[in-house]
Amino acid sequence: MAAAAPPPPPAPAPSAPTGIPDSDNTPVGYPIFSRIRLATPADVPHIHKLIHQMAVFERLTDLFSATEASLSDTLFNFPPFQSFTVFLLEVSSSPIPQILSSDFAPIERILHYDHPLVDPEAETFRSGGADVSVAGFVLFFPNYSTFLGKPGFYVEDLFVRECYRRKGFGRMLLTAVAVQAVKMGYGRVEWVVLDWNVNAIKFYEEMGAKVLPEWRICRLTGPDLEAYRNVDAI
Repeated sequence: MAAAAPPPPPAPAPSAPTGIPDSDNTPVGYPIFSRIRLATPADVPHIHKLIHQMAVFERLTDLFSATEASLSDTLFNFPPFQSFTVFLLEVSSSPIPQILSSDFAPIERILHYDHPLVDPEAETFRSGGADVSVAGFVLFFPNYSTFLGKPGFYVEDLFVRECYRRKGFGRMLLTAVAVQAVKMGYGRVEWVVLDWNVNAIKFYEEMGAKVLPEWRICRLTGPDLEAYRNVDAI
């Protein structure tokens, strides 16, 4: 009986991902190059448009009064993570030019889809490079838990534009905040969600968040807050 053929040589171990696909070994499909980076004052026009779109989505345009000027005056007065901080999500169909930041190393990912993602507002949200657009943002700032005896992050807003939803980008943004909280030794990350937004509630629970139905938001704003302007502290 003939000797059995020798086994084929073992396949080489896959190399660790670099964030950029090899030019001669690009996965099949339509890649989307994404990056999460710190926003800067130059990004205020995009942030303002995103907040307005979020107000429309949440059916709260009657409460929307922010302007580019008010955002510029208030968002960037302190170093990142010490006060209001914005992560921007950028996407492109080609590799995004690298940037350097001493405060936060941008997070880059490549996602592959069976069909190309069509962005009807790509020009409106163009960012830097010829093929880079802003797709979403998350705004957060430090708070404090007396029960934990630790600071945390409060997420004021998390928003992804409609054509990029349900693609994993919201998870990327929220994960970036959670990773930063752990890195800084913070005790928790928290936020609120509209009770009718069942998709968001399910998404947050899948990420490990606990929804606390026994808590209610209390808010003083507008004329109710202004009524205290001339009241002496008790």
